[in-house]
Amino acid sequence: MEIFGEIGPVFLALAAVVGVLAGFVKGAVGFALPMIMISGLGSFLPPELALAALIVPTVVANIWQSMRDGLAAALESVRRFWVYTAITLVFIATSAQLVRVMPGWVFYLILGVPVTAFALAQLLGWRLVIRAEHRRRAEVMIASLAGFIGGLSGVWGPPTVAYLTALETPKAEQMRVQGVIYGAGSVVLLLSHLRSGVLNGQTLPLSVAMLVPCMIGLVIGYLAHDRMDQERFRRMTLAVLVVAGLNLVRRGLAGI
Repeated sequence: MEIFGEIGPVFLALAAVVGVLAGFVKGAVGFALPMIMISGLGSFLPPELALAALIVPTVVANIWQSMRDGLAAALESVRRFWVYTAITLVFIATSAQLVRVMPGWVFYLILGVPVTAFALAQLLGWRLVIRAEHRRRAEVMIASLAGFIGGLSGVWGPPTVAYLTALETPKAEQMRVQGVIYGAGSVVLLLSHLRSGVLNGQTLPLSVAMLVPCMIGLVIGYLAHDRMDQERFRRMTLAVLVVAGLNLVRRGLAGI
């Protein structure tokens, strides 16, 4: 197809490597597939093409993750986190329409700095715990931020992971909840960017093709995840959050 000829075999091979890496991290800790793909692909592809390429793999990977423990468990996660999910979806759908007119660097910095600080502090021993009486307020604020950034960049994982970590969510449930939240969000992202024009007849074949390397990485990542205990999972999650936060800061500073 025309899009593959324009990219060329060398960059297609690089894109496949990025896809395998993104899938592996996603399978191991439950998030960061869009972040790794937008960063990796964006280093040699136009930003809108990099964003289009990650959309279909993100939808499929999140649906798989949400259903890994079965339909009943996924529905229970939907019930428990429906407010967070609904707010995130609304903000993704709204901000996705601004992707062509609003510079994203400000929002990268707004998100990247606190995410990095939160994850580093947790790794150094400080534990943020959201008390029951403050949960709804925190849920609304974090979901709004996650959705707004997600619509602009395709990345809404870091604030969601920070929120689930602060709730001290068990490993298996955290993976499932992430799959549910990201799965719903990624479907809205797909529909929103069909409307915005980012995902179209020329870019859709590339996004579908990226499924293969991403799914290979995802399977390998799940094997690694199943061998981790709760504390190791928490620390690996926080380490990926640090990388995610620093990458968002880098993108913000690069856009100034």
